[in-house]
Amino acid sequence: MTTDFILAGAHHLCFLGMAVALAMQWALLAPSRTAIPLATLGRTDAWYGSLAGLLLLIGTARVVWSPKGADFFLENPFFWAKIGVFLAVGAISAFPTINYLRWRQQSRHDASFQPAGPDIAKVRSAIRLQALGWVALPILAAAMARGLAS
Repeated sequence: MTTDFILAGAHHLCFLGMAVALAMQWALLAPSRTAIPLATLGRTDAWYGSLAGLLLLIGTARVVWSPKGADFFLENPFFWAKIGVFLAVGAISAFPTINYLRWRQQSRHDASFQPAGPDIAKVRSAIRLQALGWVALPILAAAMARGLAS
C-alpha cells in the first residue's frame, strides 16, 4: 500500500509538472512579448519531455505493482484511452520541440534572431492541442479508477 501511495503521488506530481511546463511554454510564446527567451523555452521543453518519460515509467510501475492488479488496467478501455491521449499529446509535442531546436540553432548563427509571428502562432496552436489532451487525461483517469467500464 505504501508503494502504491508513493507511486500515485509521484505520478500526479509529474502530471502537474508537465502541465506547468506546458503553461510556461504558452506564456513564453505570448504575442505580447517583444523577445522570445529561446534558451528558457528550450529548457522548459526539456523539462516537459523529461517529466513525460518519468510519468510513463511511474505509470508502468503503478500498473505492475498496483494492489488492483495489472488486469484492472489492461482490461479497462479508459486506461487505453488514457494511453492513446498521452501518446497523441506526445506526438503533437514533437512539433514545438522541433521548432525550438531549429530556433535555437538559428539564434546561434544570428544573435538577434527571433521566430516569425506565424511560426510562433503554429507552435501555440500545437500547445493548445496538447492542453486539450491534458484536460481529458484526469477525466479518463477518474473514470478508470472508478471502474466505469467494468
